[in-house]
Amino acid sequence: MKWISSIVIMAVITVGVVYYYLQSGDEKTNHSNHNTSMGGTLDVSSLVDAMSLDEKIGQLIVGGIDGTEINTDTKDMIENYHVGGVILFADNIESKAQTVNLMNDIKQVNENNPHPLLLGVDEEGGSVTRMPDEITSLPPSGSIGKAQDEELAFEVGILLGQQMRGLGFNLNFAPVLDVNSNPDNPVIGDRSFGDSPDIVTDMGIQSMKGIQSEGIISVVKHFPGHGDTSEDSHLKLPKVDKSIEELSEVELVPFEKAISKGADVVMTAHILLPQIDTEYPASMSEKIISGLLREDMGFDGVVISDDLTMGAITENIRIEEAAIQSVKAGSDMVLIAHHPDVVVSVHKKLKAAVQNGVISEAKIDESVERIIQLKRKYKLSNEETPQIDFQRINEKVEEILDQVSSTFSFDEFLVYSKFMSIVL
Repeated sequence: MKWISSIVIMAVITVGVVYYYLQSGDEKTNHSNHNTSMGGTLDVSSLVDAMSLDEKIGQLIVGGIDGTEINTDTKDMIENYHVGGVILFADNIESKAQTVNLMNDIKQVNENNPHPLLLGVDEEGGSVTRMPDEITSLPPSGSIGKAQDEELAFEVGILLGQQMRGLGFNLNFAPVLDVNSNPDNPVIGDRSFGDSPDIVTDMGIQSMKGIQSEGIISVVKHFPGHGDTSEDSHLKLPKVDKSIEELSEVELVPFEKAISKGADVVMTAHILLPQIDTEYPASMSEKIISGLLREDMGFDGVVISDDLTMGAITENIRIEEAAIQSVKAGSDMVLIAHHPDVVVSVHKKLKAAVQNGVISEAKIDESVERIIQLKRKYKLSNEETPQIDFQRINEKVEEILDQVSSTFSFDEFLVYSKFMSIVL
């Protein structure tokens, strides 16, 4: 009889969790107030209490996958290591139909997990695009910034959200809120809305709101600002030798406004700011994540690191150690954008860090609560995404391209952008 009772208890918990995610509300969430739209924390705590340590650790990881269809590594990552999310790149995306099928297959693998996956991509428009050939890519943020049209920026955000939703994604690593203040910056450029903090703020907030209005989670990046660097963090660790006071005049302005306007997720940058922390980059710095971002700026949403497989990390520290330090510093999630075997290794090392007392389980619980709150807010589910016709969306994108064509040469760019591999 004991085993029958156990089955009944587990069934009740599962039904309760599913109900928690799908409880009544508008199809598109109200994003005007981050704090009040999250729901009661007591219920979330109960859900976290019912999870194993393996499941909790998994929720802290967003992992990349190999190939254009489900394979054993992807299944293992989802079923056995319980990752909280998956990110796709251009080499995972061949066509519209294939992408939707892949996303649905990923959801199906996760169907026995009551906590739906974050399904992300970094689709900024411009050079950072993952769209298959059937879908027209939006222009770079720099051209939107030159137009200085907030309605246009909002419409671009809406279209980004519609593209994401149509392919089965529920999260977009955009917009970029970096102020492109250094003309020698090799990685930001027209990914930024411009070199003025006011323009970046106004355009970036509207783009964020547009994405959110389509029920897609927007990730603002790269905190506390990647605009004044002369090195590419995909290759090595950049340094920004500025005080908090100096950052507050430029770099922090868009992020402060985004937080006040309902930013759900902030991505931290692999940048060393020696006047704040001489030892760790922002993505691993307690002074920057727990101090500056959370305590000083009041952000209570999800914090995710930039990709820990980037050169700024791998040239200086083991990825597993970087993940541990990032979580200790205050990150809720770590991004392992490539190599599923590294996802497994990071999971094991994070679990060991908790078991050995390096990271408290209370800290893990706090992060998992934030992640579940985010998933609930956007009503994520494992339901299939239908195949849709993108003609209307493409036509709208073409109108945007025509509108900003005076500020950018798109014929050259759109051909070139298909071959770009810039990440996050």
